[in-house]
Formats: sequence, C-alpha cells, structure tokens
Amino acid sequence: MTAYNYPDPLEGLSRNINLWAQLKTETGAPGVKEKLAEINAIIAEKLAELRALPEDPALRAAEPDDLDAIRALRPDGARRFWSTLPEATYRDRLEGAWLGRCAGCTLGSIVELWEPDKMESWAAYLGDAFPPVDYWSEAERPFELKYETSLREAFTPSKMDGVPTDDDLIYTQLGLLILEDYGPDFTVDDVGAAWVKYLPVSPASPVLGNLQAGVAPLKAAEVDNPTMFWIIGDIRSDAWGYAAPGYPEKAAEFAWRDATVSSRRNGIYGAMYFSAVIAAAFALGDPMAALEAGLSEIPADCVLAREVRWALDAAGDIKDYRAARAAADERYAGMHLVHTINNVALTIWGLSIGGDDFSKVIGETVAMGMDNDCTAASAGSIFGAAYGKGAIPGHWTRHFNNKAHSFIIGTESFAIDDMVNRFTALAGKVLAGE
Repeated sequence: MTAYNYPDPLEGLSRNINLWAQLKTETGAPGVKEKLAEINAIIAEKLAELRALPEDPALRAAEPDDLDAIRALRPDGARRFWSTLPEATYRDRLEGAWLGRCAGCTLGSIVELWEPDKMESWAAYLGDAFPPVDYWSEAERPFELKYETSLREAFTPSKMDGVPTDDDLIYTQLGLLILEDYGPDFTVDDVGAAWVKYLPVSPASPVLGNLQAGVAPLKAAEVDNPTMFWIIGDIRSDAWGYAAPGYPEKAAEFAWRDATVSSRRNGIYGAMYFSAVIAAAFALGDPMAALEAGLSEIPADCVLAREVRWALDAAGDIKDYRAARAAADERYAGMHLVHTINNVALTIWGLSIGGDDFSKVIGETVAMGMDNDCTAASAGSIFGAAYGKGAIPGHWTRHFNNKAHSFIIGTESFAIDDMVNRFTALAGKVLAGE
C-alpha cells in the first residue's frame, strides 16, 4: 500500500515546448509567438480546472485544520509528563537537543537532496567514511554562499567557525524570538508579523511573499501554495518542543499556531507531531518512546499518523540507510523529496538504526538522502533531548565556538549558551502556566 497513488508527472513538458519554439524560430516558421500564447492559455485553463477539483470529503473530515477539531480526533495519550521544570536535567537535554540539531543539519546541509549513490561517490573521492562519522572533509563548490551568509566550505571541519547558516536552524532561532516578543500566548498573526520582521527569505515556499503582499497570516498558506503539505512546518518544530519540555500537548499547540501560517492538514500535523515528540523526549529519555508519544497529538486517522505507525512498525526490518531509502522510494513513489511524510519515515528510521549512537543516527539519516539536512537535524534534536549533551561526541561540536550564525534580520549570530538560558527561562514560565 502506498501513501498516495500519484499520476505520472508531466516532467519535461515545458522544456520540450520551449525547445521546439526555439527550433521553429530558427527555421523561420511563422506564428511561433501566437502558438505559445495559445499553449499558455490552454495550460492556464487546465491548471485552474485542476485546482478546482473537489477534495475527498471523508478524508477532509479526518484531516481538519482547526485546533479544536484536531484535538477532538486525537487518540488517547499522555498530554503532559512534567508539571514543573527539573532545571538541571532540562538544561543538559536542551543543550544536547540544540547541539544535536545543529550537528545533524550541518552534516546534511551541503549534500541536501543528494541521492545516496552521489554521496557514496563523493565520500570515496574524498576518502571519507560513508555513512559519515564526521563532517565532510571538503565541500562541493566551496566558494558558494548558502543564504548569502555562510560559505559552503564553512560546513567542513577545517573551515568551520561556529554553526554555519541554514534555514532549518534559523526557524529555531525565530521561534525563540517569537516567544520572547509576544509571549507564550502568541497568535498566528504574531507569527506572520515575525516572518515579515525577521526573515529576508523563506526557501521553497511562497508564504513569505504572500505575507509581504499583505495576505492575512491565517490565509497565507492557501494563496498559490501547492507546497502546503511539505516539510516547511515540521522543520520549525524544535523551538516549541524546547519551550514546552515534558508537555507535548502545549508544544503541539505552539506548533499549530506557527505552522498554520505556512501549512495545512498533514503539513500542520508534521509540525505538531515533531514538537510533541521533542517535548516528550525531554521527559521520557527514549527517542523511540517519544516517537510513539507524539502520535497522541495528531488526528488518529490522518495520513501522517498512518504513515508514522507504518514506519515504526517497519523499523525493526530497516537495518541501514539503503534499506530505508528503498522502503521510502517504494511506498512514496511520486512524492516530492521535501514532503513531510516521506521525510518523517526517514527520520524515524535514522533514530531506530542509530539507537544510542549519535554519530550513527545522523550519519545514517544523512546517507538516506531526500531532505537530509532536515531529517538529520530533527533526529539529532530528538536524540539530544532524550540523552543529553554528554551523549554527543565532541568532534561534532568542537568547532561551534559557542555561536550559531544566522540570516535573521538584525542578528548575525546567536550564542549557544545564551539560547540555552533564554529557552530555560521560557520553559519555566510555560510549565508554570505564566
């Protein structure tokens, strides 16, 4: 059984049209511009018809966007593990979570979306181990900037000075600012205002442009946005789990307010799920138990819940990155590489394969490919929240130098210890109900 029965893609259609138009122009054929205008009109008409196709009403009823409706469809489960903040335990696990997220993201960032075969060839060329057990010794195209801030070579040990910039990490920094600027009662409108205030760019999503154009935050995800089920919501999960440790219900609520700006249905649930998982990991000290606990905060019969249960059931048979990727490719054939659902499965398997070995967790997860900076960042964060700072080998963090670079407007970097202090203050307030 596959997650969705996708139609065959129309890959290459626009390229083929353009190449024939060029050839006909070069041979002096009349009416090329007029024919292209006709083709564009037909495509626009058919695209409008495609967008207007009705949704399955039964599936829609099982996948609401409203928080109260989502909560009404949750299975039974523990909504809260901690009533007060055990500060020493939390600080250790918070530092582990943030460092683990930074390490996983940094390892995956310069091979983001690479296929396993390409990574294997690159590792063999460099003489690096694969799956990786340390950062890549060299970066392809080292002179290029990521997000106009960090050179690609800054993701390698010899050039690293601080955690390099990546959008997956930016959103954790942004979540901290949202909580500080607006308090734990922040709204969807506050999230939209923060995006406009702090983000110069939001990759792979039209939502920032919608907000900048004046679209209301509650509607920004619905305007010209076929990516509303993609991973953009769940990569923003960590701040909400960090701010509500041991309180998965509250973490998922925070995530709902945040993800509603960019996502719908399973895109929202991915954010709620991972926020709840991270919150549970702080209290349970077991990544796999936390992955189970997170299911309590999303609708029981949504596609994401079904696929999480499938991935957890299959985990015992998934022994390495190749088996993981083969299983994902078979079940999710046709799904975009930065979708929420396929990448959730890979994150689950990275944690199950790696167990209590951090290097194996993020190394195997990156080796699976797809959106592997996102998946390794999430796996690293969950691992750190469960096991603490001491479970992360020092070679992953020795070049962080207590700073995480940023492209947030007005902030070039965040001190790692300062972020830990600030999240600790927020977590205390959240658990105290302030």
